[in-house]
Amino acid sequence: MHEIHYVWQWPVRICHWINVISIVMLSITGFFIGRPFMTAPDTSLYIMGWARMLHFSFAYLFTVSVAARIIWMFIGNEHASWRSFFPWLTRKGRAEFVEMLRYYTFTGKHTSRGIGHNPVAATAYFGIFILFIFQIVSGFAIYGQFAPGGLWDGILGGLNVLVGNQWLRLMHHGVMWLLVGFTINHVYSGWLMDVKERTGTMSGIFSGYRFSARKDH
Repeated sequence: MHEIHYVWQWPVRICHWINVISIVMLSITGFFIGRPFMTAPDTSLYIMGWARMLHFSFAYLFTVSVAARIIWMFIGNEHASWRSFFPWLTRKGRAEFVEMLRYYTFTGKHTSRGIGHNPVAATAYFGIFILFIFQIVSGFAIYGQFAPGGLWDGILGGLNVLVGNQWLRLMHHGVMWLLVGFTINHVYSGWLMDVKERTGTMSGIFSGYRFSARKDH
């Protein structure tokens, strides 16, 4: 009989779903800001204004959520800890990383037996957090241009000079598509592991609980 483990604490689950909603809204509004796909018969409808307002509002929400999740890496349980994102620092972690990588590349039949993130997924999530931080920094640097001498321009305005305004916008837009691609893969991999391992991968992000892997796995 499987054992039940409380893996994803409520701050992790809340941040996860805030990030999901924020990424969806930021992608839609960001794409519209860069390439408007609808027009208004009258300027009073203020479509672009609403798009920008939503984009900036969810940008702040996303920033708070990412910051909270990073803080929780240092005060949460072992599955939320920053250490879980560096599985290859230990011999066991490296072995499980290779085993899981072989499974993903169809050169092996076994998956890792951990309760939390598998080693390959954990490493990928670390990269995703780097992209999150880049989007936040580059986004607010671009935002600061609309208020010269303001808070964000004073803090991050130098990036527009160092990197170049258009390059920064292009990279910000490009990373958006990387996150969209990751989201598709993330959902697919989650369902795949749920079917393969039967440990409650998908339900766990709602309830926080996962089950021990089968002994015959």
